[in-house]
Amino acid sequence: MAKVFYYGTGRRKEAVARVRLLPGAGNIYVNGRTIDEYFGLETLKLIVRQPLHLTDSLNRFDVYANVHGGGFSGQAGAIRHGISRALLQVDDQMRPILKPAGLLTRDQRMKERKKYGLKKARRAPQFSKR
Repeated sequence: MAKVFYYGTGRRKEAVARVRLLPGAGNIYVNGRTIDEYFGLETLKLIVRQPLHLTDSLNRFDVYANVHGGGFSGQAGAIRHGISRALLQVDDQMRPILKPAGLLTRDQRMKERKKYGLKKARRAPQFSKR
């Protein structure tokens, strides 16, 4: 018999997270490791758990996330976005809770590309009159 799971893709900056929610005890696994092993900072763990706290479903689901790209902060935001999208598949009545909190909006801010003739995206070489 096939297991019931809910899927959501989350993105932030350069990070992409593929998140699966399975009925369980509230364990969170990121790239095969527990959330405590993967994220060192407590604030990043709070970011990941935020949609589960808001919808009172922290102990209802186990979260399995595969994330790549970006840094730890971007990855935590991507997992949060993926969990929020997966929770909508569980129950669409959660939208009025998640939407005002800004958890369903994809944060599209990315690093601007470097342009030729410049040192960085906008930083010009130092100017000297003589």
